[in-house]
Amino acid sequence: MSDSVDDAHQRARYWPVPVLRAVPAAVIAMVITFSPNHAAAFGLVSFGVFALVDGAALAWGSATRLPDDARSRRSGLLQAVLSFVAGGVALACNGLGLPAFIAIVVAYAVLTGALELAQGLRARGRSPFSRDWTTVGGLTLLLAVAFLVTPPDYSQQLGGVERVTGTLDASIVLVGLLGAYLAIAAVFHLIAGLSHKWGTAAPAATPDGAPHA
Repeated sequence: MSDSVDDAHQRARYWPVPVLRAVPAAVIAMVITFSPNHAAAFGLVSFGVFALVDGAALAWGSATRLPDDARSRRSGLLQAVLSFVAGGVALACNGLGLPAFIAIVVAYAVLTGALELAQGLRARGRSPFSRDWTTVGGLTLLLAVAFLVTPPDYSQQLGGVERVTGTLDASIVLVGLLGAYLAIAAVFHLIAGLSHKWGTAAPAATPDGAPHA
């Protein structure tokens, strides 16, 4: 019974954090989807804004919503700091082109993804959020892999059966990958947060101390 009450208490405190993290991911994903500009500079600005806002949500959530989990709190705060740094560097380097875009996103994805994955693995069996952290950490590491396997010099002339003119190059592909990652992350964060919110009620106890079915 005490484990259920404690689990419900943790969920009740922390559920707004993934919901807040879903907001910048969803907004930037939509901006990328509907923007005709997929240049590296646009990608850097989009990523920079996302990283700064996501870092703010993480910092607030880790500092105020994990009072009984010091290790996860420290890991979340470190992840927030890395997000702030990556976002600031991305905005400052938005004129440096594709190499800067790849380097900054890969560094962010490797460092924050590994931190969040490790945080989730360490929290197994003692935190209701361990699966969320593990999943998001793994997804973020996959973003790094996707960026690394995309050739920077990739260029494909459109035409033929597509009846579309123009060139599909690495910057378009990579900005699109960033948008896809953010869309998936937004959906997952939202579902996770609302699931924790709806799962906060502890089983009611009968007068003799036994929980209701």
